[in-house]
Amino acid sequence: MSDHIFMGGGGNGYGAPQVLRQDKANRHGLIAGATGTGKTVTLQIMAEGFSAAGVPVFLSDVKGDLSGLAASGSPEFKLHDAFMKRAETIGFDLEYDSFPVTFWDLFGRQGHPIRATVAEMGPLLLSRLMELTDVQEGVLNVAFRVADEEGLPLLDLKDLQALLVWVGQNAKELSLRYGNVASSSVGAIQRQLLVLENQGGTALFGEPALVLSDMMRTRDGRGEINILAADQLMGSPRLYATFLLWLLSELFEELPEVGNPDKPKLVFFFDEAHLLFDDAPKALVDKVEQVARLIRSKGVGVYFVTQNPGDIPDDVLGQLGNRVQHALRAFTAKDRKELKTAAETYRDNPGFDTATAIQEVGTGEAVTSFLDRKGIPMVVERTLIRPPSSQLGPIDQATRAAIMKASDMAGKYDTAADRESAFEMLNKRAEIAAKEAEAAEAAEAALEEKEREFKAGRRYDGGGMGRSTSRRSSRSSGGFGGALASVVAKELTGTSGRRLVRGILGSLFKGR
Repeated sequence: MSDHIFMGGGGNGYGAPQVLRQDKANRHGLIAGATGTGKTVTLQIMAEGFSAAGVPVFLSDVKGDLSGLAASGSPEFKLHDAFMKRAETIGFDLEYDSFPVTFWDLFGRQGHPIRATVAEMGPLLLSRLMELTDVQEGVLNVAFRVADEEGLPLLDLKDLQALLVWVGQNAKELSLRYGNVASSSVGAIQRQLLVLENQGGTALFGEPALVLSDMMRTRDGRGEINILAADQLMGSPRLYATFLLWLLSELFEELPEVGNPDKPKLVFFFDEAHLLFDDAPKALVDKVEQVARLIRSKGVGVYFVTQNPGDIPDDVLGQLGNRVQHALRAFTAKDRKELKTAAETYRDNPGFDTATAIQEVGTGEAVTSFLDRKGIPMVVERTLIRPPSSQLGPIDQATRAAIMKASDMAGKYDTAADRESAFEMLNKRAEIAAKEAEAAEAAEAALEEKEREFKAGRRYDGGGMGRSTSRRSSRSSGGFGGALASVVAKELTGTSGRRLVRGILGSLFKGR
């Protein structure tokens, strides 16, 4: 097994090998360039190289082209002759081959379903997903705290919706404990949850939740290439970006420290990376920078794929040691400024002007810089990228379906589970509270009847005292949990509660 991934040939005549070292692959990287300049093919050959080295890969397939990794290239392909000529130029022995692939899809159509629980996603990422204000994010944090304290598992959206019902009804009491909790903020969150449902978010939340080890497998010595179908998901760009960030943060939280491994434990490609940072609050950008800085010690390499390096904040860009820069165009003053900035991030090569080279490289060619054995960026080179060994372009639906059917993941995530969680627990508490309320009302009625008998001159022993004690007992029983149960009972038996139940059942049916 090679200790590097051959990326292409650089220098005069493109005869100097340009390689990505396996032991430096967890120092992260960048694939940038304008549309149509070859970013997808570069991503494809990187995935091939890591898989061949026994390194699992996760990537999102935005255009559907990367499914071709599951099929071998062929001499019948129309670009075969051009590929062979390029391989000869750069000194690469091109052998067509396929790679082990697992297909995933949040919507369960083009891959195995992939889910997370609401509790796992957490209030910060959910707030980002729903575009909440700081005040609304604070209220969402209160809801999560209540769930933790009351032992209410938040698994899917109906759990969160039911909990927010209680938070809204008890806003006054919660404000005394946690600070201002405005009912209007709760209402705004509920409306954003409806928007999230309409975008397909219901399919993301629930169980069985993804087990990370299922993405870190090898097959016959090759790393599994996990491909997330993202063509439909890109219709909800914030959902796409938040899900990938959640997955990255889960890797960071769960994987053990490994220091500086000989090769990564997993390589994670973040395509359309600008979506992660567009209008992102500074707190979120800081978290991404922190994850990028620390996750490499977990053996995870993160590669951002975007059109322009300027799409990535400087603190994050500074963590990306391995870079492939395809062509950038400079049609406007802003374009020229961004081009100059991109060129300045590379170590100069005295043989050419970097900014000029970035404009001139053609399709399948790039300006590259990789880390050397000491972790120092090498001088920038004009590089002819090697052709892929797997199929260029998507596989057909029949082939995809056959791969999914034969996968080890077939059946594991296909059927959604709905075990008892916050929604069901609150329903039970509501039923108990309703029965207790009926019993209390019956006792009150009996007591009032005895009072009327007493006033009419009939014998009555201790009625007034009994009434006072009974009412105090009814009001004080249950404590915090009892208050929660009684309020939720009132809401779920009211008109708005029935609307909530109908909405939840409809969403759950669609999610299945």
